[in-house]
Amino acid sequence: MLNGIMTELGKERSVIREIFEYGNARKREIGAENVFDFSLGNPSVPAPACVREEIGRLLSEMPAQKLHGYTSAAGDPAVRAQVADYIEGAFGVPSRADLVYMTCGAAASLTITLNALCEAGDEFVVVAPYFPEYRVFIERAGGRFVSVRADEHFHLDLNALEKAVGERAKAVIINSPNNPTGAVYGEAELKGLASLLKKKSAERGAPVFLIVDEPYRELTYGAVVPYPARYYADTVTCYSFSKSLSLAGERIGYISVNPACTGAEELFAAVCGAGRALGYVCAPALFQRVCAACLGKSSDVNVYRENRDLLCGALTSYGYDCIPPEGAFYLFVKSPEADAKVFCERAKKYELLLVPSDSFGVEGYVRVSYCVERSVIERSLPAFERLVKEYSK
Repeated sequence: MLNGIMTELGKERSVIREIFEYGNARKREIGAENVFDFSLGNPSVPAPACVREEIGRLLSEMPAQKLHGYTSAAGDPAVRAQVADYIEGAFGVPSRADLVYMTCGAAASLTITLNALCEAGDEFVVVAPYFPEYRVFIERAGGRFVSVRADEHFHLDLNALEKAVGERAKAVIINSPNNPTGAVYGEAELKGLASLLKKKSAERGAPVFLIVDEPYRELTYGAVVPYPARYYADTVTCYSFSKSLSLAGERIGYISVNPACTGAEELFAAVCGAGRALGYVCAPALFQRVCAACLGKSSDVNVYRENRDLLCGALTSYGYDCIPPEGAFYLFVKSPEADAKVFCERAKKYELLLVPSDSFGVEGYVRVSYCVERSVIERSLPAFERLVKEYSK
């Protein structure tokens, strides 16, 4: 009667969303000030001034029927040209407007790209820890999900990737700055990855594509985020403005197919076809234009830096083992006990809502989203201290 796979996905929401909804229920019961919700990566810093200014300008200067009407399926041509020009200017990599597809956020960018690439039997390799929805997106596209563990510092383990990228591998997905660890992949490891993928492509007799998931590019704390298409031709970049411009609910991003990509025009046609088949045509018209005016801008990263330093410093002093993030707004903390799920349940006694790492593809860690008001962190610290003291008794 119903699609069983879709029914199960609807009933079993992501772990992150389940914890978020639990937190909403607890806030109604005991008051929001008494719940310390570190579950969702929902930006807490206001959008930069250029967003409000551009919205105001467009509303006052552009006729409503044009402003809110359909754009071309792949996006407003002027916006696509601005995105391509920005990529060339910012990263020194050729880009073309006719290879840019405006999307309804990161999820649409990824699902469109996966559906454009996937053929029967194809494998897609991801680096763990990874964003949990990768598995859902890959398997729904008809691909086989292959996970390979990052190294002990949560950077690329090229030896492990060498073994994981087999003859059926269609693409490798990387996410830098990384969710959930905050790791930023450097130039040397990206060059190593490019060399590996060139070798694998030659062995396979067909390209192994690199899909780059970049919703956190601008959110770094001094780390340089290299542009992967500089090092590897067969790269598709999936970008979202959700985190950089604090526009998560507006669902806006883009796909950029590298002009040097094998069969770039055909690949872009497949992107357009996948967008059509999935119903992702014509991303929100107003925010296409708003984001085009704010390319390269970001909300105040210093707020996240201060949150990171406060939380990481305090938790380390209490005895937690924390990995200082280089970017994004997540703290990856080693669980004091082997089973992170059990630890997260124990944390609920103190109204601390943390995400166990199991759904990210590794065990024994928790993700703490510090994109919250500073006061939430300050009020939560005694609870974190009492929680870890349970393990020293």
